[in-house]
Amino acid sequence: MVRKEKPKVAFTIGRRKIAVARARVVPGTGKILINSKPFEIWGNEFLRMRIKEPLVLSEDLANKLNFYVNVSSGGLTGQTEAIRMAIARGIVEFFKDKKLMEKFLAYDRNMIVVDFRRTEPHKPSRSKAGPRRHKQRSKR
Repeated sequence: MVRKEKPKVAFTIGRRKIAVARARVVPGTGKILINSKPFEIWGNEFLRMRIKEPLVLSEDLANKLNFYVNVSSGGLTGQTEAIRMAIARGIVEFFKDKKLMEKFLAYDRNMIVVDFRRTEPHKPSRSKAGPRRHKQRSKR
């Protein structure tokens, strides 16, 4: 009985604020699908350029892979950053390349490492105005 070899696949997660992107990286031709839609119609030109950064830094390695990304929650910019992280981590995990990892970290640490900052919860005094907002008072 001949065993069929499974194609190599990498699963990665990218997070930014409350946005979560889950990416499946498989051998292919450089195609990117975000929520089952082509990359070319995602967001605006600036956001697409942000997503392309890890692809440009990895040079011709990214052209050998296809990325299938599902992203949820958060706003458009947070989702973009999460997608960017998932793609960068996917490339590094797929090729197991330490030099590429160092290149990403030197360019922008948030491509690999999660930014843990979150918004501060609102406190009681003027809750709708913000967590540290107080009623204005006169000194004289």
